[in-house]
Amino acid sequence: MLIKLSGGTVYDPANGIAGQQQDIYIQDGRIINPPSEAQPDKEYDLKGKVVMSGAIDMHTHIGGGKGNIARTLLPEDHRADPVARTHICRSGCGHAMPSTFVTGYRYAEMGYTAGFEPALLPINARQAHMEMGDIPILDKGGYVMLGSDDYLLRMLTAKKDQKAINDYVAWTMNAAKAIGVKVVNPGGINAFKFNQRKLDLDEQNCHYGVTPREILRVLATAVKEIGVSHPLHVHGCNLGVPGNMQTTLDTIQGIGGLPMHLTHIQFHSYGTEGDFKFSSGAAQIAEAINKNKNITIDVGQILFGQTVTASGDSMRQHANHKHASPNKWVTMDIECDAGCGVVPFKYKDQNFVNALQWAIGLETFLLVDDPWRIFLTTDHPNGAPFTSYPHLIRLLMDKSFRNDMLATIHPEAQLCTTLASIDREYTLNEIAIMTRAGAAKLIGLKDRGGLSAGNWGDITVYTDNPNREQMFEKPDYVFKDGELVVVDGKVVHVKWGTTHVVQPDFDPSVEKGLKEYFDRYLTMKLGNFKMSDDEITEDGRGSITVHPLNN
Repeated sequence: MLIKLSGGTVYDPANGIAGQQQDIYIQDGRIINPPSEAQPDKEYDLKGKVVMSGAIDMHTHIGGGKGNIARTLLPEDHRADPVARTHICRSGCGHAMPSTFVTGYRYAEMGYTAGFEPALLPINARQAHMEMGDIPILDKGGYVMLGSDDYLLRMLTAKKDQKAINDYVAWTMNAAKAIGVKVVNPGGINAFKFNQRKLDLDEQNCHYGVTPREILRVLATAVKEIGVSHPLHVHGCNLGVPGNMQTTLDTIQGIGGLPMHLTHIQFHSYGTEGDFKFSSGAAQIAEAINKNKNITIDVGQILFGQTVTASGDSMRQHANHKHASPNKWVTMDIECDAGCGVVPFKYKDQNFVNALQWAIGLETFLLVDDPWRIFLTTDHPNGAPFTSYPHLIRLLMDKSFRNDMLATIHPEAQLCTTLASIDREYTLNEIAIMTRAGAAKLIGLKDRGGLSAGNWGDITVYTDNPNREQMFEKPDYVFKDGELVVVDGKVVHVKWGTTHVVQPDFDPSVEKGLKEYFDRYLTMKLGNFKMSDDEITEDGRGSITVHPLNN
């Protein structure tokens, strides 16, 4: 079937197109060059419409055990937000942590066609992929968690060489079907199991004698040397701790120029100035990002209202459990691999700390110069549910609206932020970079995030509207792999996306030591730990796309 999208105003930064009127043709799921003679089977008149590729959320917690714990913990959240079954869509529920089907519908209805789980726990990878496989329409992928696992820390204690580390990282990526590598509070989740309550960048894990800085360097080196496109994805030390800005700056310098992605950086950008001993470090962090071209970030913007924080950082989640709202929480150990903490939370605009957190995130967005190195996230659901993205986009694109919102927050927080003096307003092209072209480039998606011939037909069409929140919350059309899935902000067709992975090479002899370790220490055998491709594809819900490595 040949589809023609005619006359739309195209924003395609992957190909240097910013606001040009042009036609787009789709055939057999992919974008093609304009045919010389063939007549389209279906044509859409998009004059006056804004056309972008499908949006990509490069950091969103949509699969894994912690999400199910959050759902179990918040039945009232589900009762308050049910979604009825239709002849097209399944029923579901949930605001802060929606059920799987609702996650896919709501993302698609905002123009998103891909989402990436940033905490794919190796020992729980099968469950995470099965859960993501239950999310309709979206492409999926995951970053496998390393850095607090017992096996890696034993390797570092034993002074294993970089080649051995590389083989272990590559083996784990293959076993867990991952596209990237994530480290959460490096060494800290493990240190919590030995009753350490904090772990700074150069502080030794009390059991292994290894510092977070050493863990970050060896993993960032491994990711680069085995050829993975996405840099090491880092949830740093001291999340949420006043004064952690310095830890973040030290982490940027300490990586020694290696590629590194710092995630939900808003939670790592705090000073200790002022009467409340809590201040914004956004200006210093943004200056460091602007200077260090090897660093990319996503923001983890908080927005006011009820959500749930769900994180592998059990050390910090345990420290924050006293702030739970409603007052219930879970912290758990996960074998020798990692941990997990789930704490419901309500961000309040009249709470000084929450209000300043809101401002710090926006300051960071507006002070980092290069939109190719900063990405739009709320660390769903930790800062806010992903459904709040249209509101966040309006805050970035509309200074007067932003200042109106600023005037309503805690008065002391207003005095502690430079937000009102920042004139920058994001353009549509910059939004397309952050949420499409830049995200695809960062993750290593070779045929997504742009509208050139050969790319898959993931396309979103909006009606231009000065109210950017209204514009981005209800696209006119969304195409997934060339199929029309959303019309006027409602799902009209359900299909299944692909799972994006990389498969780096490794020395098979790595399994000898791993088998001995599994047999002695873990409840799961090595053969059960490794996922096969057909476990993802066997029910017909999607496929696996293997992306090339950087050689």
